[in-house]
Amino acid sequence: MDIKKEWEKALSEKDCEKLLELFDDYIDSIETEEELREELKRLGEVAVQCDDPYDLLHEIGHVYAHLDDVESAIKLYKRVVEKKKDDPEEYATALYYLADAYEHFGMPEKAIETYQKLLEHEENILKNDKEIALTLANLAVNYDELGETEKAIELMERAREIFERINDEKNRLISLLDLAHFHYELGDYDTAEALIKEVLRNPRDDEIEINAKLVEAEIHAGREDYDKAFKALREALLKAINVSDDIFGVVFDTLVDFIEGLFNENAYDTIARNMETFAELFEDDTRHFFRAIAELARWRAGDEEAKKRFDELYAKVENEELRSILDEWKRPKLSLSLGL
Repeated sequence: MDIKKEWEKALSEKDCEKLLELFDDYIDSIETEEELREELKRLGEVAVQCDDPYDLLHEIGHVYAHLDDVESAIKLYKRVVEKKKDDPEEYATALYYLADAYEHFGMPEKAIETYQKLLEHEENILKNDKEIALTLANLAVNYDELGETEKAIELMERAREIFERINDEKNRLISLLDLAHFHYELGDYDTAEALIKEVLRNPRDDEIEINAKLVEAEIHAGREDYDKAFKALREALLKAINVSDDIFGVVFDTLVDFIEGLFNENAYDTIARNMETFAELFEDDTRHFFRAIAELARWRAGDEEAKKRFDELYAKVENEELRSILDEWKRPKLSLSLGL
């Protein structure tokens, strides 16, 4: 059976699992925007009737976002909320996914509004402490997104207290990580550091430890202690290598952003002396990437011999994404001046 027939069969049978399985291949086969919108409309009508529609709605939402039509995606989530309102547990789940969609699509005010409604439902109807704490934590993150960091701290402290009372150690540690980041944003590095030390003293899983090291790096960078920041980033990267590709990608991107920031600040000596500790973590051409960064920094600092060493290392970097980073950084900076 070809994919078109499979798709139509799944639609007619309202087989949401099959539609999710076929989604990427079938959507990619559609050639015009008009046809794509029509198919999303048909699919949305089926998705809102699914018992568990959220994975399918997530995929639909991404396509609508690509079409610059997030509102159509949000309307589907709202329809599910309306459909589930007579079942307290299902209603709470639907509200959560609506709030999460608002958050995902960059609408923190709407996310807060929806999380508040969810919180009231959980406090008055469901009375589930863990869910109340998780919603408080989600509210905190969105208030921080709006720059209301003191409000975020207040809410996250309430969440932390609940996690502590119900002995949910993992979520307690995650709340401490968020609190550390919030205090860092307010410039209270001592409080942030104390919270990170508490996280790292406790039993933890790898992902929590990695995130703690990333926040620790932020704190050291905020104090302009860049060598310690690099040390924390190296520890995070070393741990992430053995966790998952997604976590490794987050840490690697954070490291690259940090190095770029130091290039922009002309902190060439700091970059150059720290790259070898990252290079030695790898056996593929990533090691040449970090060594090339060190030589680029020395070149930028005025060592003309470093240009030759950079070119030799650059030639060994086969990964196109890594090469593109080096290409961007080796371009001369443009400086504009106004004749007044």
